[in-house]
Amino acid sequence: MARPCAPRGLGRLNVNDDDLEQFVDREPFRSRRKQLVDPATARLGASIWEIAPRSTQVAYHFHHLQEELVIVLRGAVILRTPGGDRELREGDVVHFPTGPAGAHALRNDTDDPVRLLWVSELAAAEIAEYPDSAKVRVMTRGDSQRGDRLATQFRLADEVDYLDGE
Repeated sequence: MARPCAPRGLGRLNVNDDDLEQFVDREPFRSRRKQLVDPATARLGASIWEIAPRSTQVAYHFHHLQEELVIVLRGAVILRTPGGDRELREGDVVHFPTGPAGAHALRNDTDDPVRLLWVSELAAAEIAEYPDSAKVRVMTRGDSQRGDRLATQFRLADEVDYLDGE
């Protein structure tokens, strides 16, 4: 996971720097990221992402609590939404609302890396759904009953009754 940069005024931030860290590297997903703010203290997240050539950033998904916005800084990328695929180019800005209408994935079909600026709300907890695999991801920013932050996923088919195991 990428380390957040120093708070504004204490460190230098530049969207063109190459100090990104691997986020995922498992075909067809290959992307790197640098967080621009400390998610432990911020309410608004911002990250630089780079999608490797012929790769997808992350799986097709939507959020229940966090809106997102992406700005293409360099290159061209294919945006998948419920309405279909479309190309985004340098300077394009897209907002992703919460819920199924905001589902999205970005794919780089070119031979060059694509660089993006992502801005998102940082809710205390988040639920994301992955329509292609019928999975749900649950995340918290604070500690869970396990002792650390919760970040887990499961298939909708694994659903149990509310009182199961109680």
